[in-house]
Amino acid sequence: MQLCCLWTDGQRDEPQVGNPLMKTLSALVLGLCAVLPAGAQTLADALESALARHPVAMSAVPRAEAADALVEAAESLTPRPLSASLATLNDRLGANRGSQEWELELAAPLWLPRQQNAQKALGASTREEVRASQRALRLQLAGELREAWWAVAAARNGEQLAGRRARTAARLEADVIRRSKAGELARVDANLASSERLDAQAALATAHSERLQAEEAFRALSAMDAPETLIPEGVAVSDAASPADHPQIAADLAAVQLARDRLAVADAAQREAPELALRVVRERGARGESYASALGLKLTIPFSLGPRARQESAAARAELAQAEGQVALQERKLLQETGKARRELATGQKQLQLARERLALSTDTLVLAEKSFSLGESDLPALLRARAAAQDAEVALAREEISLYAWQSRLNQSLGVLP
Repeated sequence: MQLCCLWTDGQRDEPQVGNPLMKTLSALVLGLCAVLPAGAQTLADALESALARHPVAMSAVPRAEAADALVEAAESLTPRPLSASLATLNDRLGANRGSQEWELELAAPLWLPRQQNAQKALGASTREEVRASQRALRLQLAGELREAWWAVAAARNGEQLAGRRARTAARLEADVIRRSKAGELARVDANLASSERLDAQAALATAHSERLQAEEAFRALSAMDAPETLIPEGVAVSDAASPADHPQIAADLAAVQLARDRLAVADAAQREAPELALRVVRERGARGESYASALGLKLTIPFSLGPRARQESAAARAELAQAEGQVALQERKLLQETGKARRELATGQKQLQLARERLALSTDTLVLAEKSFSLGESDLPALLRARAAAQDAEVALAREEISLYAWQSRLNQSLGVLP
């Protein structure tokens, strides 16, 4: 949708830039133009627009940053940041001879065996899972847009055919009424023609509403208007492609690898990280004595986490089992969808050829019926029956054409091919 505006004062064509009101109105118009939906030219245009507004896609950048931070943390020297502590001890509450002790401790957590490598692998698989899930989301949106695309095509075609029927019925009604007034046809024929015109207008109103609803559904999904011409997709040839190349399968496999790495991290962290501390102690026995310094090391080795470690490991194993099952389920589902799309595509091609033959026969029959009616050799009901048969054949042909294009898109969707 486009909106073009020109502000004039009746004498000049230049906009009044210095007028504050003109500035305000111009800003409002520009803002309106910015929020009005633009028209999509291809399915790819609509897909990019829908993806830019999807909440999951909008979270891709912070999720990628989180994965990068996880990788960076795994490459650090310690599993957790260093810590420092300062302590003091004196005898003021007792003898109060001026005894004083200061202790500074700098502690560094240590990686457990295999823990750092497991964390690095987890960071890499998290990063890959983010990328794969975004590709899967793109394919999911493509499927929704494909269905909406051909729903618009079917609704528009239905409105066009309904409009043609309404115009034909109006012309027939006018002709029958004219001939009825001339005494050539009975009044009941005029009533029958008027009834046909009313039915056609009611069907047109319904088709118009369905077209608006389909276009609104497409606009809500893509934030763009459907183009005037809905171009069909070609059938992609990808039989030789690996199942792992399918965006959805790739996302599920990435989820499996992520679950495996989480299990590896859980198994490598059965206890808290040990801690090595450097201690510096300065102390004096009484007031007036000089301070003595001491330097020491402290190694803290925590015990096993016990039930907590088992809970984390069990949860990771459950996640892995579910992810592996999802891959197998998704492969069977896609195989079934691909087979169905190929069968429906082959059936649609046959149905399309039959619909063309049916339309040719019904059109020829209608031509003969119109000639017979104009010559007074047949009655109006016979003409209406021939016209209804021709209209049904035309609707069936259009429906088969759109259905064929829709199954081409569904086949591409099952193969993981993006617009």
